[in-house]
Amino acid sequence: MPEQFPKIGLDINKRDANPAVRLFGRRFFSDQTTLELLVEMLLVSTSPKRSGDLFFDSMLPPPKLLKSPWTKPLEYAPRSRLNLKLFAFFGASKLDTRHQTHREHLGEIQECLQERMSVSGDNPGDVLKTLANLFLGFQGIGMERTWCAQSFMPVCADLLASETIWNESYAARHCPDSWEAIIARYKAYFSVNKHRLLARGGEVLYLQLCNALRREPGEVEAWLAARGLSSFLTSNEKNPSWLRTELEQGLGKLMQETPATVSRLADFIDRGVDGETALRTDAGEGGRNWTSCGWCPEEAWPESYLFAVEMLRICRANLYLLDRLELLESACSLQVMRSLITQAARYSNRSEAQAWRLAVSDPDGDNTTVKHVSRATVQAVSKTIYDGLRHPDILGQTPTKQLDTLYKQADAKYGHKLFITLGKRIGLIVPRKGAGMRFVLNGRLLRLLVVALMPGRRMTYDSFKQAAEAHFGLAFDEAALGRANGWATGVNIESFGYSTDDWLARMLEEAGSLRRLSDSCALVENSAAPQELEDKE
Repeated sequence: MPEQFPKIGLDINKRDANPAVRLFGRRFFSDQTTLELLVEMLLVSTSPKRSGDLFFDSMLPPPKLLKSPWTKPLEYAPRSRLNLKLFAFFGASKLDTRHQTHREHLGEIQECLQERMSVSGDNPGDVLKTLANLFLGFQGIGMERTWCAQSFMPVCADLLASETIWNESYAARHCPDSWEAIIARYKAYFSVNKHRLLARGGEVLYLQLCNALRREPGEVEAWLAARGLSSFLTSNEKNPSWLRTELEQGLGKLMQETPATVSRLADFIDRGVDGETALRTDAGEGGRNWTSCGWCPEEAWPESYLFAVEMLRICRANLYLLDRLELLESACSLQVMRSLITQAARYSNRSEAQAWRLAVSDPDGDNTTVKHVSRATVQAVSKTIYDGLRHPDILGQTPTKQLDTLYKQADAKYGHKLFITLGKRIGLIVPRKGAGMRFVLNGRLLRLLVVALMPGRRMTYDSFKQAAEAHFGLAFDEAALGRANGWATGVNIESFGYSTDDWLARMLEEAGSLRRLSDSCALVENSAAPQELEDKE
């Protein structure tokens, strides 16, 4: 059985009953969207946190906590931001989800805002509409949901909010006649800790970062050398202490790039015009509502360390904020996929944990042979995850009476179908419907690889392909595709008789990321790399 991080004990009868949770951590879930993975991870990062008696407000845990034995769960206190959500999203929510008390409270917020405005030459009502449209423009996910269940894009900390779901059936039975009556019984009228939308995936990603950053430098360097990854990380990136400091700064700067006026306006709308709502929805034990994180497998720190390096490179990239958030969103999804296959491989009889490969075919599918190899690796990934979930130690701890039900849930929501679902959402797997699934790249994923894989401003094309294979198991050229087919089918292909990655070179060239020096040598260039980075060729 995987060791836990933190070591908080298993809840076999409830939260850890499913075998997939016991293998991958508590929990990755197919109903959580790719954006909500990022939102939840940043929500944990920016919220006040505690573990036992140790409180901290920093983005990442202090070194003292990282290096200590964790036997208490990590808890965080997110804000609900109900007033802000109501102001921004109510008009864009479905008509049948708009309760009369919500409509009345919105009117009170708008009236109070108008009273506190000092407008010269403009109609206060027009200014209100402009403000509402401003925050609606930051809508991230949930257009089909009730206003309170929607999420903002994570452009700043003051737009990050906890999960709140309106309990429509409860409200229909109890018929509240005012917003005050609702807020007085906040946790009855709103579900705030069900983890249906922010379904814990972001919490697991955050714990993975903590688990990786507490390693000793010698342990990291030994693993990198064994994997052939040493040349793909800078000397600083191999140091967990340096990486923790830089990643914390990078995430902090990311959350501060949006003009401060937006944050001040958001905070004023949420708390300035109606402090009572914020007080009642955010208050709890010790003045805060604490949400408890679960755990991740302790042994999965190597792939999590790569995730930390990739995140730092994205945070430091010379790109617009929304571009970096888009790359971070894809990186979170890729990390979940990498976590599933690597952890499953540790418990599967198919291969070593790092032997898996994803054979990537050209997007148009013109190369039939490579396309068949790619399809074989999709099937092999599914089989590896399926087998890993049925390791005797995991199978033996699954209640016999619930065995069939729990494994059906594991396969459909937490296991290989989650891998496939995420792959399709980010464009790594096509087609979205139908048979013949295979791995491909789109422009967004290619940009992610260029930014996340390169320790400097440029590297050779061959090194770039090797880095993609070492980080994500992506196979492009003949040698890598041969290894992929050997892992998937047991049949080693030494040569395909032609170049299998011309399409990749063309994509890089069209993106302005490839400079050909000769027919046999080319450089991949990361134009978004910070200028202070040294070249790695």
